[in-house]
Amino acid sequence: MAHSARRDSPELPDLSLLKRLARDQLIYLLEQQHEVDKLYKVEHKPIVSISDQICFLIRPRIQTVKWICDVVNADKAAGKFRRYKIIFTPQKFYACEAVLEEQGVFGDVTTDEWAFYLLPLDEDIISLELPEFFRDNFLAGDQRWVRTAASALHLLHSLFGPFSKVYGIGRCSKMTYESWREQVEQGEQKARHAEIGNVFLIDRDVDFITPLCSQVVYEGLVDDIFRIKCGCVEFGPEVTSSDKSLKVMLNSQDKVFNEIRNEHFSNVFGFLSQKARNLQTAYDKRRGMDIQQMKTFVSEELKGLKQEHRLLSLHISASESIMKKKTKQDFQELLKTEHCLLEGFEIRECISFIEEHINRQVSMIESLRLLCLLSVTENGLLPKDFKSLKAQYLQSYGADHLLTFSNLKQLGLLVEQQPGETLTVMESKVGKLVNDRTAGKLTDAFSSLAKKSHFRALSRKLNLVKNKDHPSYLMAPMLINGHEFAVTADPQSKSDAQRIILVMFLGGCTFSEISALRFLGKEKGYKFIVVTTAITNSSRLLEALLDNNV
Repeated sequence: MAHSARRDSPELPDLSLLKRLARDQLIYLLEQQHEVDKLYKVEHKPIVSISDQICFLIRPRIQTVKWICDVVNADKAAGKFRRYKIIFTPQKFYACEAVLEEQGVFGDVTTDEWAFYLLPLDEDIISLELPEFFRDNFLAGDQRWVRTAASALHLLHSLFGPFSKVYGIGRCSKMTYESWREQVEQGEQKARHAEIGNVFLIDRDVDFITPLCSQVVYEGLVDDIFRIKCGCVEFGPEVTSSDKSLKVMLNSQDKVFNEIRNEHFSNVFGFLSQKARNLQTAYDKRRGMDIQQMKTFVSEELKGLKQEHRLLSLHISASESIMKKKTKQDFQELLKTEHCLLEGFEIRECISFIEEHINRQVSMIESLRLLCLLSVTENGLLPKDFKSLKAQYLQSYGADHLLTFSNLKQLGLLVEQQPGETLTVMESKVGKLVNDRTAGKLTDAFSSLAKKSHFRALSRKLNLVKNKDHPSYLMAPMLINGHEFAVTADPQSKSDAQRIILVMFLGGCTFSEISALRFLGKEKGYKFIVVTTAITNSSRLLEALLDNNV
């Protein structure tokens, strides 16, 4: 079912080293320094404990720090005197210490750092688990996480580098690269055999269309419906067929999931049916066995078969649940509308579909997603369409979403089309560039066309990417923007390492993008390692931009 990789594909480096390093650091911090014997999840509720010392292990988030201040002040008011320790991960910020000072508890707590930058979710996926990176950096202009991303890259460089070439696109990528280079120059330079050759740094705002489109691979749909968190999904009673929910790790260790994760959803049921038949055949082997054969079967095969049977049942139930929910949402009509928007056909019919979606109040986020997809693919909405759709949305979902529209406009996700900025005008400009055989990078006037399907042909005609076998060719459609760069760092890297490509998404990436990179790697004989600030999808992306708490 899954596409087989080319035989000459290189082996991926062992990312479990990152887990071991992080675990050792945490054990040292918790046991050696603070003698911690019990852990509680931070739930923003009063703490019930008789211990005279409490250690908080948290992200450097203002809301969490304020809750800790409330805990300390409540203890002081009740006459309880404890020792408090806050361990910030991956680093502490001045803003957090300022909150401690404002709340009058700065002298009652001590602080520390746990430099836990990277969480391996699978053999080819690493996450910084910083969902706030997208809003903070791209909307609020808060660049505090840039240093964190650079430190994560530096850690990978120190373990699996040196990198031979670094490519980047986007302002945040440029800043991350420069911060990383500073750290490399300040640290010790050790001679090592490189395990990763090429690195791509990509800002999320370079391509908003991909996360705004519906995901159709199995892993993407599971994320859309059930929300995968830190590589783990919680299946509810509708999937487990019991009163309890069940948490399941979704990675390559799950044999059933590994074979269907990158498949189009329409192919999944056929595979699962075949898998069920194969399992039944394996169980049927028991018949006619003698005692010795039965003993071998029980000790070597039976446990694995039972585990596979359990996972198969879960994924069949999950697929049925996805099918029910998508059928309710008229998924096929939704995909048809998205296809028309991407191809630029039947735009009036698409607008009518979106209006119906809004007026029926099918889903606040889904309606917003379709509006944004329409705006981005059409380089903005005509003024009359913009006003009409905005008014209908606010009437359906509430006027408090006015601030959300402001956020979307700021990021260029939902805007009015300005005179002279229609795609027809853009295409004429590009046609002139091509006819004049102008080489070099394209201007911002061409940036919206980079999102259209014929962009690859135009980039070849402009001689922007010369070598089809070079890693940069694989990412060609992304490498046209005002902030792109390509730097040769260590040309001595061995050939196998050249075919290991690290792609770092700043602002999040989707499972569909990861699936596409896996497919591309299998076709071309490369292996991709995806590093992302967080796994995202259309819902998470837009929820990060909601501002309706008026």
